[in-house]
Amino acid sequence: MTALLQPVSVVVVNHNAGDLLLECVEVALSQAQEVIVVDNHSIDASMETLAARFPEHGPLKLVYSEENLGFAAGCNVGITLTTCPHVLFINPDTILGPLSLGKLVQALDGDASVGMVGGLLTNLDGSEQGGGRRAVPTPWRSFVRAFGLNRLSGWWPTVFFDFHLHKQPLPSEPIEVEAISGALMLVSRVALEDVGPWDEAYFLHCEDLDWCMRFRQKGWRILFVPDAPVIHYQGHSSRARPMFVEWHKHKGMVRFYRKFFSHQYPGFLMGLVGVAVWIRFSALLMSHWIKVAANGIRGRGG
Repeated sequence: MTALLQPVSVVVVNHNAGDLLLECVEVALSQAQEVIVVDNHSIDASMETLAARFPEHGPLKLVYSEENLGFAAGCNVGITLTTCPHVLFINPDTILGPLSLGKLVQALDGDASVGMVGGLLTNLDGSEQGGGRRAVPTPWRSFVRAFGLNRLSGWWPTVFFDFHLHKQPLPSEPIEVEAISGALMLVSRVALEDVGPWDEAYFLHCEDLDWCMRFRQKGWRILFVPDAPVIHYQGHSSRARPMFVEWHKHKGMVRFYRKFFSHQYPGFLMGLVGVAVWIRFSALLMSHWIKVAANGIRGRGG
């Protein structure tokens, strides 16, 4: 049985993932040689449940942080403990399919120019999620999607291109893409050491896009593997603090745009991009508080 385990170190960054963490780790341990769980100061019982299930388990390493370091920093802590030639970064709300890790390793090892691969992210009903295969969301592409102009892609596909590719037909074999999701990233040790660790200036969101950009800048190819399905309970850990997550998401977007596109766009346009990002966040915040207030009124009325 041990011989069937893939030469992969799995890194899971946990923050209040609940029972899903146990399922994620159990499945990962059945396919990979080692699993490292970095806990970002959870206040639920997820880590206690996991430790009780595996009181003495050599392939499983548990790391406890005294503060929430953020996703990127948590991943970097996990990297320091990995020993295998490949490293899989997987969210605690993501469950590998029975043969998925083997398919991912096969795709990664099939070409020395490939540095990162991702699988087919699905909802519970088997439908494909957005984000598992995508193009880089440049400022223009983000503008197109934000204002619904991607509906015009049928007439002008190169101008009004939607960077989410999940609505395109599922390919029959691995294909090269510009970016995959940080919910599931398998990288080679060689590529990781060449590119460097995750950018810890991102707390949550956009750090995966940053890494994809840096891999491609270094000449490493990124593949989407359609026959490696994984179930992703998207947003499970963020439901309790939606605006906290949105704040860091929008903050990450601004950093990502400035870091990679400031040399391509005039300064005033980059300024407008930043303003547009925070206007969007303000609208989401207002909508959130309106819903909270409405629910409070209904609650008192009941």
